[in-house]
Amino acid sequence: MIKKEYDFVGNRKKWFTFSACLIVLGILLTIILGVTLDIQFTGGALIKYSYTGDIDKAAISQIIKDATGRDAKIELSTAASVIEGDEGKRFTVSFSAPGKKDKEIDETTTEAIIKALNEKYPDSNIERLTTNIVEPTMGHEFLVKCIVAVALAAFFMILYVAIRFRKIGGWSAGVMAVIAILHDLAIVFLVFVICRFRIDNNFVAVVLSIIGYSINSTIVVFDRIRENRKIMGPKATTAELVNRSINQTLGRTINSSLTTLIAVASIVVIAIIFDISSIITFAVPLMFGIISGAYSSAFISGPLWVAWKEYIAKKKA
Repeated sequence: MIKKEYDFVGNRKKWFTFSACLIVLGILLTIILGVTLDIQFTGGALIKYSYTGDIDKAAISQIIKDATGRDAKIELSTAASVIEGDEGKRFTVSFSAPGKKDKEIDETTTEAIIKALNEKYPDSNIERLTTNIVEPTMGHEFLVKCIVAVALAAFFMILYVAIRFRKIGGWSAGVMAVIAILHDLAIVFLVFVICRFRIDNNFVAVVLSIIGYSINSTIVVFDRIRENRKIMGPKATTAELVNRSINQTLGRTINSSLTTLIAVASIVVIAIIFDISSIITFAVPLMFGIISGAYSSAFISGPLWVAWKEYIAKKKA
């Protein structure tokens, strides 16, 4: 027996307004700050060097910017590696720079970079290990494939929810679930914009992870709605039905989200300590995506479904 019920449905205008403000904020910040695409989408160069001793990440970034005319994403390894023919401990530094039509990274540019690095750090024995060039057409194809993957995932989720919850209006429930997911993806995108993370394969990984996580929480709510329809009977309004169901699943949603959030937050702390940027750009947006997923499953999908049902009822009347 529920001691206290929160009126999620009755206050839905507040939730919708809050979410709309966040989305508008995201659009404005995107226009103001812009979005930086990684080489997977734009094409460019990924070059890896080996070195000994200590080097400064900011100084390397400036050297590469002077040589290439663009900002580069720098990653330093945190573990020693054995380089063939070198008995000492050596580490690696890699950088990726998005392509520009007016200035491509060629052999002359890479030689200028390593010369400048050795002049800055003469005792670090810096050597180039690998050079990978990504064509802009490949980046475009990768972007298209990512969009298609997300679109197919959304379609099959609507189809699954429609079949599973067909007795309570499955198609509309599936659409509302996907709208809630799009809300969560907008929040994740906003985090990338605010934190100035590059849109790369980590963004795609976070998007696919949040899609699965968010739809799982939403399905739990709709599953309880289906059960409560049998218990409460046809006399119960859609608003009463949904409100009761959200209250009953709220504890489960909070506990599962909090548990996952603690685990991801621990990864973020470790990544920050060891300066592992590839993990930071994945785990930080994932944290906010988890919070948004828990929020949307309780405050967006159910109340939005009620608003749709009431609109249809008024239209028929």
